[in-house]
Amino acid sequence: MKDSAKYLKIVEWSEEDQVYVGQCPGIIGPCCHGANEIEVYKELCTIVDEWLYLARSENKVLPPATIGRGIANQILAFA
Repeated sequence: MKDSAKYLKIVEWSEEDQVYVGQCPGIIGPCCHGANEIEVYKELCTIVDEWLYLARSENKVLPPATIGRGIANQILAFA
């Protein structure tokens, strides 16, 4: 499993901007956008992979994983 699979990635529609916006809480805030949800998700995955690669190469401690901590259930609780 890639390190990036340990982090929740979110792509959501922005009414204000009329595009999909991608972010990875704990890693990076809104960082990519576009008209195609799947393309934005692919770009987000690439950005997270690159961010983690740079952090490791600089011997930085990676943030705690967000997958497997019930984050999705916590989000649904607010819906």
